[in-house]
Amino acid sequence: MSNSLTSTGRDDAHMPETGDPEKGVASRADPGIVEHASPLGFDATLDRLAKAIERAGLTIFAQIDHAAGAWDAGLAMPPTVVLTYGNAKGGTSVMLAAPQAALDLPLRVLVREDADGRTLVAFHPIAPTMLAAGVPEALANRLEPAQRLLIEGLQS
Repeated sequence: MSNSLTSTGRDDAHMPETGDPEKGVASRADPGIVEHASPLGFDATLDRLAKAIERAGLTIFAQIDHAAGAWDAGLAMPPTVVLTYGNAKGGTSVMLAAPQAALDLPLRVLVREDADGRTLVAFHPIAPTMLAAGVPEALANRLEPAQRLLIEGLQS
């Protein structure tokens, strides 16, 4: 089992490497999602990502604990949290350029534990999503560092 950031550690042949360490491994269910295996446990990964987001001057707007919601409904699921984060200064110009971009902002990152106990970090690469919403390329690309900091945060 690999703890590499460019592999989920799965032996699935149908989940090919993208060739770009910042993009991780494409999800089998949705190639528009990339996942990175964390070298840390769930709680440490979530903490490290939150600190990386805050160090970058971004705001965590919400932390959605899906496992807690499942528990409240009398169900069980592995640890699963979505952080929504961003910066109004950066996001507003994007939404002014293409109002539909607001459907995908603020940014989101999923931290989950899989059935084998591995912690995975997943997100939709934001630039292609913004381009599809009509955001000019230069503006869409300005959001990528806010996702790159997540992967860099796992490495530090």
